[in-house]
Amino acid sequence: MKITFNNRSLELENPLSITNFLTDQCYESGPGIALSLNQNVIPHQYWPDYYINDGDDILLFQAIAGG
Repeated sequence: MKITFNNRSLELENPLSITNFLTDQCYESGPGIALSLNQNVIPHQYWPDYYINDGDDILLFQAIAGG
């Protein structure tokens, strides 16, 4: 299955939860880390429940407060 992660194409052999995918990619979640799946921000608490599908676009970024 083909996905896009932080603007680069990747191929996955098996469906993974967001949590397992990030672990496989050596990313750790911490304060201020946010994730968008197909342009929808997914709260950290739901990452284990969301599975990545073919064609998904994932962005992992540092959330910044401002005004």
